[in-house]
Amino acid sequence: MTVYVYQTFSLKQDKFKEGLENLRELKKFSNENYSHKVEILTPISGNDHTYALMTEYEGLAEMELQSKKMTDDEDYQKLIGEFFLQNIEQGSMHTQIYRAMVERKEKKNKDKEAE
Repeated sequence: MTVYVYQTFSLKQDKFKEGLENLRELKKFSNENYSHKVEILTPISGNDHTYALMTEYEGLAEMELQSKKMTDDEDYQKLIGEFFLQNIEQGSMHTQIYRAMVERKEKKNKDKEAE
């Protein structure tokens, strides 16, 4: 079952350009080195400096496995540490985890029996 991690945060105004560059590097590094898909979401309405990361995993177990790999990866830790410590407003990070709704299977056998 697909799991989505949705993280919102506010970029510091005086670090806006650097923050976006670091965010792009983080996305590229993550997508190339781990088994998940990361997208950067930009605001259309609301607070102009509030951005989001949407990460898609195959399931909770895969999310845990990739999290461990990222924790152990010094290159990733350097990228994420720089981003969080230097480019976002303290206290602005908010993380939510969602799962995809299970689709119901159609009852083909009962429909055929009714005919």
